[in-house]
Amino acid sequence: MVSQGKLIVITGPSGVGKGTLVRQLLQRHHELRLSVSITTRSPRPGEVEGKDYYFVDRKRFEQMVQNGELLEWAEFAGNYYGTPLLPVKQRIEAGESILLEIELVGARQIRERFPQAQQVFIRPPSMLELERRLRSRGQDSEEAIARRLKRSIEEINAANEFDFQLVNDDLDDAIKQLENVLFAVV
Repeated sequence: MVSQGKLIVITGPSGVGKGTLVRQLLQRHHELRLSVSITTRSPRPGEVEGKDYYFVDRKRFEQMVQNGELLEWAEFAGNYYGTPLLPVKQRIEAGESILLEIELVGARQIRERFPQAQQVFIRPPSMLELERRLRSRGQDSEEAIARRLKRSIEEINAANEFDFQLVNDDLDDAIKQLENVLFAVV
């Protein structure tokens, strides 16, 4: 009999470096699998359908919500994001450890549906640094940056809801801390 895998939730404000940390983890730990989210936003340059996201229109996404096909979902910055339920469930039952890189609303839904999930909150070193990172990406309008910064305050205030918190100030240190949390590395 195959031992059950685990669900690992990584969240934090937009621009905090969740994606970079997750990519590093996946490169270093081939036993981890990333759950590919579904979104209604347009692909960013270089994003690949089925690898970075599944891109769907709002009508299809809303059908998936109604049909109970999503483990979690949220609307963020004017777009829907969600995690398909069936592939995650099948992979965990097959003994795989699945990483979810999601927003606060989705993380709260996961806590309700999968209370055994390991939940990690990534904090920015400061709000000034978070703003600098958002601006340096060069992909959001001033309005979108302002919206993301306002939302980040609510998210940071919820950090204590999570099993673990770490500050992404130095990438190497943050990866080591994350590995300690996930794998009990000493």
